[in-house]
Parts: sequence; C-alpha cells; structure tokens
Amino acid sequence: MPRTVDHAERRAHIAEALVRVAARDGLHAVTMRTVAAEAGMSLRLVQYYFDTKAQLMVGALRYLEQQSHRRWAARLATWPDPPPPRAFIEAFFDEALPTDEQSRVFHLVGTSYAVLAMTDPELAHEPFVTGIGILDRQVTDALERAEADGQLAAGLDISTEVAHLLALNHGLGTSVLIGHRTPDEAKTVLRRHLDRLFRTGRTRPPDRES
Repeated sequence: MPRTVDHAERRAHIAEALVRVAARDGLHAVTMRTVAAEAGMSLRLVQYYFDTKAQLMVGALRYLEQQSHRRWAARLATWPDPPPPRAFIEAFFDEALPTDEQSRVFHLVGTSYAVLAMTDPELAHEPFVTGIGILDRQVTDALERAEADGQLAAGLDISTEVAHLLALNHGLGTSVLIGHRTPDEAKTVLRRHLDRLFRTGRTRPPDRES
C-alpha cells in the first residue's frame, strides 16, 4: 500500500530548506530551484505547494513564526496563565533577540524579507503583517493588565509604549545581527527600559517545586 502523503510535513520540509539557503547564502540567493535542490525535491513538486517565490517566502516566514511562538510558550510554561505582564514581555524579548542560531535565522530572514519587499512588487503584494498585528495586540494586552494592576509608571500611553517596545526590540535585534552589540548588551538595554515602565523590579519564574 502506498504511503499517505503528509502535505503539512512536505510544506515544512520545503520551508526548512528555504531557511537553510537564506541563512547560508542570503535571501537574495533563494529561488524555487535552489530551494528544490536543498530540499532534495523536484522543482515541479515545490511548485505544487508554492506557486510563486513570494508564496514560498511567506510560507517559510510563517513556519519560522510558528517555531518562534512554540519557544516563546516554552519560556512561559513555568508561569501561571495568564503570565505576569512583565514576565510575558521579557519572555518575548528573550525569544525575539537573535541570541542563538534559531532566533538569529528568524530575525535574518524576516528582516531580509522586509527589505526585499520594499522594491519587489510581488513580495510587496503579500506583506507579512499578520504576525506583527497579533504581537502588537498581545503586548498591548500585557501592558493594559499591568496598568490595571497598578504595575506601570503613571502617565503612560499604552499604544505609544507598545510601539516603543517593538521598535526597540527590532532595532536592537538588527544591531546584534550585524555584530554592533552583543546579546547581553541588548538585553541590558531592554531590561532598563522595562525598569522605567514598571514600578516593580524584574520578575522571576516561580519555583517549580513550590
């Protein structure tokens, strides 16, 4: 009996191949053909799952985003649900900064995609903004909970602070990626910014044995 094809598994395999090509040679080197060769598949099979290069790149970014969210959730696993607002934001920063190979590749591919989309009409036609919108709402929710509990400094505008946090994270992530700052230096900048937002100090995970 022939083996049943797992289409989700094949899509993930193709996405992983694109990520390897992009991490090794740069996103400019990604083509349908180079990804097919990296995946060990025929060009026609890759095109069966992704009609265009733009669709292929968006699919790979969504795959990377899913992987990042899983790691983010693992960082929060020791906290109650919902986690304390500052712990939630710190876990996001710890995951989003390019501090290891997985997070480095995620930041590299995402940033490269954004740059290419500025001049490539096909890529610009399929902007990768859904995940950014979801993240914006999640950070907003965390800060609103903190404000309701009296954890934030007085007189803050939540929407402005969310924009500050996401822009700061993106800028520091890029500076780490190009070697301008170390991951520890970037984390220090972020922690000190959070210290100015929150009345209380840095949160710590609860004792698993307690």
